[in-house]
Amino acid sequence: MAGATNSPVAPANLLSGIIVANLLREIGIGFITTSAELLNAMSSKRLFQSVAEQIATLIDEGAYPPGTRLPGERELAEKLGVSRVTIREAEIALQAIGRLEIKTGSGVYVSENPPAMGQAMPPASAFEVTEARLLIESETAALAAHNIDEAGIEKLEGLVEAMRSGSEEEANEADEMFHLTIAEASNNAAMVHTVKSLWQMREQIPEVKRTYAAVCIHDTQSRTEEHKAVFDAIKARDPAGARAAMREHFHRLIDAMLDATERQAMEEVQQKASASRERFAAATRIS
Repeated sequence: MAGATNSPVAPANLLSGIIVANLLREIGIGFITTSAELLNAMSSKRLFQSVAEQIATLIDEGAYPPGTRLPGERELAEKLGVSRVTIREAEIALQAIGRLEIKTGSGVYVSENPPAMGQAMPPASAFEVTEARLLIESETAALAAHNIDEAGIEKLEGLVEAMRSGSEEEANEADEMFHLTIAEASNNAAMVHTVKSLWQMREQIPEVKRTYAAVCIHDTQSRTEEHKAVFDAIKARDPAGARAAMREHFHRLIDAMLDATERQAMEEVQQKASASRERFAAATRIS
């Protein structure tokens, strides 16, 4: 099973990405020669998060009061030094957390009833949420292994079985309950609150939810086996083993998310190549 230190780009996939990208350089789509450049291309997708934070700060500082219309995409793009596409992605992210309202045909408006500070979801990526879960839930599992009672062990065992034999919906519900049950077994109210908050981010931030859904649907067997390993360590009252099993679970999840992100980037490059090929091929047929 791959660890967190492995390269996130498999050599064969990277080579295919380089070949495709280099074929496109004559039509202006880009020239990629290294894994770092391919990763930079993918990480640029996170730029909208930084832009979303800048727009939110301008709103908080009173530059755009509640109920007012934001400047157009072009003006904001020039003001913040990014593309119009990035502005659009940032506005969608802010709409998802209740800071903006996008009205078709009218424009983008600052919400007059934004969520309370404690209720708003941060513009976090799936990788950031998963990194936080790795750090927090591995220690929660270690604490649970020390504090859990027999009722908690029986509940976890039933949830692992539900993940193994239930429908996709039942497995997803069991997955959530498994992590929350471990948090409750830690007997630490702060841990319980934090794990619940992280799970809310997983479910309520659109990009995070999409990424998890794309990974989990192809990952049922690995997910069940990893949860079983966590359960076995907790049942054995082995804090170090529970910590290690939970960390391994999230390490593998991050690897799977990196693979999914790479596939998506490759698909986008191929779509652009196809569209450009059709465009320029049509031009050569003009008589």
